[in-house]
Amino acid sequence: MEWLHHVYKMNDFSSRTLWRFGCSARLLKANHSRTAAPNTSLPAVWMLLAQHSGRIPGLPAAAQTANFCTMREAVEENGSPELYSPNPEVRGMTLLNREAFKRTVVVPVLKVKKEIVHALLKALKHTVLQRPGLKRVIEDPEDEGSKLVILDPHQVPEFSLGQAEQEVLKQLDIPPEVSRYNLELTYENFKSEEILRAVLPEGQDVTSGFSRVGHIAHFNLRDHQLPYKHLIGQVIIDKNPGITCVVNKTSIIDSTYRNFEMEVLAGESNLVTKVKENNISYELDFAKVYWNPRLSTEHSRIVELLKPGDVLFDVFAGIGPFAIPAAKKKCVVFANDLNPESYKWLLHNCKLNKVDNKIKAFNLDGRDFLLGPVREELSKALALEKEAQKPAVHIVMNLPASALEFLDVFRHLLVGEPCGAAVLPTVHCYGFSKHENPAKEIQERAEASLGASLDGRCATYLVRNVAPNKEMLCISFQVPADVLFKRPCPAEEKPASKRLCTGKDFTEENVVS
Repeated sequence: MEWLHHVYKMNDFSSRTLWRFGCSARLLKANHSRTAAPNTSLPAVWMLLAQHSGRIPGLPAAAQTANFCTMREAVEENGSPELYSPNPEVRGMTLLNREAFKRTVVVPVLKVKKEIVHALLKALKHTVLQRPGLKRVIEDPEDEGSKLVILDPHQVPEFSLGQAEQEVLKQLDIPPEVSRYNLELTYENFKSEEILRAVLPEGQDVTSGFSRVGHIAHFNLRDHQLPYKHLIGQVIIDKNPGITCVVNKTSIIDSTYRNFEMEVLAGESNLVTKVKENNISYELDFAKVYWNPRLSTEHSRIVELLKPGDVLFDVFAGIGPFAIPAAKKKCVVFANDLNPESYKWLLHNCKLNKVDNKIKAFNLDGRDFLLGPVREELSKALALEKEAQKPAVHIVMNLPASALEFLDVFRHLLVGEPCGAAVLPTVHCYGFSKHENPAKEIQERAEASLGASLDGRCATYLVRNVAPNKEMLCISFQVPADVLFKRPCPAEEKPASKRLCTGKDFTEENVVS
């Protein structure tokens, strides 16, 4: 199987360690790319960018007052990371009062002639204050022909420019005098993390991460955050354009229908939304069906394994994130979900994406789906006489809470003799693990359900970290022939001319490519 060559199989290593290492590598790559210096013709600018290339860009700021004075002395603690924190009096607030966040800070400014402001902004890109909602260039109340350029206090310690900055000013014929300016920061100028960090009790975790599902922000708040839940919801709506509803999960996912109870924290109560994943649109009622935007990469990975003409059985299909893209890839798709709401939205999304005539949908228990439509279609595939006519078959079982327990269905699912490896279905089964070696544990559980060893003929993928010490994995394998087929008793055997297998004899080597 060609797809096995692209697998990172975890054998002797802890998959949890590999997962964290992978995240660190991606962060390192992202941070490195952000520090790349732009092209410029000024030698002094090259020096300046080199000086700042290892720094994180300065924290943003905001609106301003007309309090302006010219002083050279330093402001006390102007390099403190708390410089851009909201008013400390907001600590413990549970009902959002935006006016209470106002705070005035002293920042450095440069007086610059209007005609060279643009050149200075480009040259001092990493020194100019950059905060959402902030006008970096303001009017000079004392000189109509000049502007004031606000600098980042963290990049200009003690209101003193470095040698590289001074060289830039010299080339642009700008006086190197740094002045002080009273800048008023308001609620609009603070980031959501800064607001929540200022409000929640000091030393407690601040949540700013959430799952976005269309216009809905989905949180899993911890107990200590619950007294501030409505404030958190309103802040998220204020700071994230397009989000009009914030919900918090109030119960664990129900293993039967894969949905959970939730509470609307802020905004509208409309939970029917539209999402787009891998260039495909889906509509759903978030209160009644399962949808996780963090699985987008995994959906794409499985679909990429499929080729036109392949057969896909999606046992726990949900609203169709595996089934619909597979149908668009011209695969033969059978999709099933026990949840009547998921089945309804699956049919809706098939029509929405114009693949309703390419997908056969079912509203059955997963076990009944395997014992019924899956068994029937696999038997048809076996009956094809020519090897070239037999399509590759994939079975996706994305119900990580219990899918491994369904694998026993494959024991003697078919009666007859196997005919080569081409018809043996490839299963992609998902599960959760809290084990020190999740990959090993998932394989052992799969083997227990199948009643056969998968050593050397399976691959385990780490999908995502669900919670501390809890991983979601996918184990992929071809169902061993001695598991899938029940050979008939001698009295039941048919004449050789009527046997299903008309090609080359089956060997164990055919099971694994």
